[in-house]
Amino acid sequence: MVELSCFYSLSSPWAYLGGPRLAQIVQRHQVILVLKPYDFQDVAPRNGGIPLRTRPEARRSYHALELDRWRQHLGLPLNLVPRFYPQDGKPAGWNKPAGWMVIAAQARGLDAPRLSHALLRALWAEERDTADADVRRAIADENGMPGEELVAAERSAPVQKLYKAYSEEAGRLGVFGAPTYVLEGERFWGQDRLEFLDRALEAMEK
Repeated sequence: MVELSCFYSLSSPWAYLGGPRLAQIVQRHQVILVLKPYDFQDVAPRNGGIPLRTRPEARRSYHALELDRWRQHLGLPLNLVPRFYPQDGKPAGWNKPAGWMVIAAQARGLDAPRLSHALLRALWAEERDTADADVRRAIADENGMPGEELVAAERSAPVQKLYKAYSEEAGRLGVFGAPTYVLEGERFWGQDRLEFLDRALEAMEK
């Protein structure tokens, strides 16, 4: 089966907005989806990405405008200024543990895409603090997964090794944003490129 990688961070509103359509594409084409949370704050700037908080006001205001357009277009709830999204990016790495939890779930053969979307929805639509281990534990439990076990695994050597490997791979591939879907080496940056990803998979089936 064809493998599709998704490089992203567990604080990306675009990964949240694209999640349901990505799931449909994966199901329609029967590909293997590998979620690859990576160190966005380290890798993206080195590859030319510009963190939102460092952009000029004109870019930041347009970002909010696009989020509003897409949430209405897709019919997904989203708070433009979520309570638990630190606008200054502090503390550094606040969004990493949620990514580690997704990696732990995926390594155990659990429904990682379901957990991932639940964590992103909690942050962007439900005003829940996904940087809090108790909140992550509850979200995993609510989705039929062993929250206590997954929280405990977040900082384990196997999970940290995979996180480092995904970050290094993102760097090599030239990933500079989130989400970035990679199909046989070809990058598709952003949930608004999902149509092109869908077409690429259709072409491979012919």
